[in-house]
Amino acid sequence: MQGEDQAIGGRAMDSMTGRLLVATPTLKDPNFDRTVVLLVAHEPGGALGVVLNRATEVPVADVLGDWSDLAREPAVLFEGGPVQPDSAICLARMRNPVKRLRGFHQVSGAVGTIDLSVDPERMRESIGGIRVFAGYSGWGAGQLEQEIEDGSWFVLDALPGDAFVDRPDDLWPMVLRRQGGMMAAVAHFPPDVALN
Repeated sequence: MQGEDQAIGGRAMDSMTGRLLVATPTLKDPNFDRTVVLLVAHEPGGALGVVLNRATEVPVADVLGDWSDLAREPAVLFEGGPVQPDSAICLARMRNPVKRLRGFHQVSGAVGTIDLSVDPERMRESIGGIRVFAGYSGWGAGQLEQEIEDGSWFVLDALPGDAFVDRPDDLWPMVLRRQGGMMAAVAHFPPDVALN
């Protein structure tokens, strides 16, 4: 839950729910190379997120026809992560984040998860767009904190539009550049330094 303290490396840390994990160039796991992950849950028992910048070529209409009109461009499924790739997590952006909406679970501000078993027609007026993820990224208790301490991830603030960008392939350098300073320089780090 947001605001709960957790120990990381012997010091207290607030929940990272709603924040971005941006893969550092040193992270060599092919599942997460140059990824941007939105954490939708971070609790003492672990963390769960979805990769925002791995679009597939499968149209949302082919899998969830009723929801396809609400899907933001590109209106395709995204690879949310290596865990349970046959399951789906749907992020939605509310038009009015103060209004309560049944089936919507807030992650941060106007962004949250939405229950796909709800009738999308009921949501049409309240939702400004959705993005559907096949699978998710998950970490057990203390695992993510250790990866952060080891330098695998930058933990950065998310903007409401990050989960819904039109050009997801550009998200990794875009998030790094907006940090400024040395962090912006990382955005230009070549994918393979041997080719530099």
